[in-house]
Amino acid sequence: MKNQFTLFTAILLALGTCLPVLAQESYFNVPESDVAEKHKFTVQQQFNFQDFYRSLTTVDYGLGKDWEIGANLLNLDYYPQTRSFQRNDSTTENAYSPLLLLNSQKIFKLGHDFHVGLGGQAGFNLTPQTGQQKFVHYVYANLNKSFRDDHYKVTAGIYNGHVRYLGGSQAVGFQAGFDAGIFYQKLHLLGDWISGQHDVGQLGLGLEIYLTKSLPLALGWQRNNQDGSSGLIVQLTYSPE
Repeated sequence: MKNQFTLFTAILLALGTCLPVLAQESYFNVPESDVAEKHKFTVQQQFNFQDFYRSLTTVDYGLGKDWEIGANLLNLDYYPQTRSFQRNDSTTENAYSPLLLLNSQKIFKLGHDFHVGLGGQAGFNLTPQTGQQKFVHYVYANLNKSFRDDHYKVTAGIYNGHVRYLGGSQAVGFQAGFDAGIFYQKLHLLGDWISGQHDVGQLGLGLEIYLTKSLPLALGWQRNNQDGSSGLIVQLTYSPE
């Protein structure tokens, strides 16, 4: 495991990523490995509804040359039973919350509408109860293919995540996703899956409705690999052309 994480880290350093480096803009949970346009911001806000409510926010900025950087505020968890936000920095049975991360991604075009995306995110728990912030990370390498002028996209790749990020166990695993423009930039079918017996290991499926060409709204369902629990997803993305 340590050697696998070292390999991922070496790849990111080779890209020249000097920032600490998970979810750039995603299908639901798996990064799409598309980067923000040069000098433009993309923003993605997701809410998950189960027996508690979770907010995940991502902001990315395009640097040009198929490179982006950004920040994430993840796992902002509200429990209606107690009418309170939960902080977790004491057990790795669940993912730490909330998390404040920096992210970075670089893509390499291969021709024939293939490209590779290398990136990730890393940071710390935002509000430690123990008085000590602790480091977390999630890094990945994705192979992507688009069809019919980006009307259809598929992604498959591998990831490595810290136990405090994933919850349950530190893991190297598989991730995949797709975006099918049934009616392009009007109605899309989305789906993704992250392997592993942990909080982040999920299957997600749903529909994306374009309120405008730059503002799609996705509604979906997700199921956790570990315990079979399921919930609803609402995701709004702003991505200027």
